[in-house]
Amino acid sequence: MIATKASRAQRDWVVAIASLLAAGALLGLSTNMAKLAGEADLTPLAFLTWSISGAAVVLFAVGAAKGHLPAINLRTLEYFTVAAFVTVAGSNMIFFSAVPLVGVSFVTLVITLPPLLTYVGALLLRMEAFDWRRAAGVVAALIGAGFLAIKQLNTPNAPVFWVMLTLLGPVLLAIGNIYRTIRWPDGERADALAPGMLLAAAAMLFAVALLPGFSAKVPLVAAWPIFLIMVQAIIFAAQFQLMFILQKAGGPVLLSLLGAVGAVVGVPVAILLLGEKPPDGLIIGSVLIGLGIVFVATSQKKTPDLKKATQ
Repeated sequence: MIATKASRAQRDWVVAIASLLAAGALLGLSTNMAKLAGEADLTPLAFLTWSISGAAVVLFAVGAAKGHLPAINLRTLEYFTVAAFVTVAGSNMIFFSAVPLVGVSFVTLVITLPPLLTYVGALLLRMEAFDWRRAAGVVAALIGAGFLAIKQLNTPNAPVFWVMLTLLGPVLLAIGNIYRTIRWPDGERADALAPGMLLAAAAMLFAVALLPGFSAKVPLVAAWPIFLIMVQAIIFAAQFQLMFILQKAGGPVLLSLLGAVGAVVGVPVAILLLGEKPPDGLIIGSVLIGLGIVFVATSQKKTPDLKKATQ
C-alpha cells in the first residue's frame, strides 16, 4: 500500500514537472506571438479574442470525443467566469496590449512573479504559516521586479501607464492560482474545466469588442494574420489544458512557476529571433527574480492544501 502511494506520488510529480516545462515553454512562445500579431496589424483584442475562441473550440471538440465535457451548474458557471477573467481575459489582455509598448522581455519577466504573489496571498488568507525562506524569496523577486520597472520608467518617453499596468497582470494570475484551487468543482476533470474557462473568456472578450471604440476585426488583406491566430489558438489550447493538469498534479505554487519557465524561453526568443533590445537592468533584475523563485520553489515547507484550508 505504501509502495503504491509512493509510486502514485512519483507519477504525479513526473506529470507535474513535464506539464510545467511544456506549458511554460508555450507561455514564452505566446508572448512573442503577441509581438508578431502587432506587426501584422492585429489589435491585441482581436488577436486574443479569436485565438481564445479557437482554443475553446479545439478543447471542446477533444473533450466531446473523450466524453469529458463539464457539468453546467451554478458552481461551474461561477468557476468558469471568475477563472476566465483573472487567468485568461483580464491578465492576457494586459500582457498582449503591453508587449508593443514595453517589450516582450519586460512582460515575460514580469510574468515570473505569480509564484511569489501566490505565496503572499496564501499567507494573507492564513492558508500557510510564515516561512523565512519563502519570505526572503518574495522580497528578492519584488526588488528585482521593482528594479526592472524603475529602469523601464527611466527610459526616454517611457510608457508609465503601461509599465504600471503590466505589473497588475501577475496579481490577477496569482489570484487565479489560488481561486482555481480552492474552488475546483468536485468531481470535475482537468480536461473538462479548461474548455469551459476558455469559452467564458471568449464571451467576455467578444462583449468588450462590442463596446464603442473596440473591435475584434481581423485584417483579411493577407493570410498571415489568420495564420498567426490559428497558431496561437493551438498554443492556447495546449497551454491551458496542461495548466489544469499541472494544477491538479502539482498544486498552485508549482503551477505559478509557469512564468519562470516562460521567461527562459520567451526572453531569448524575443532578443535573438525577433531582434528586440534587452530591457535595461535585465541581468540584475533577472538574477533577483530567479533567486526569489528558487527560494520559494525549494522551500522545505510543503505546499499547503488550499482547498482544505478554506473548508
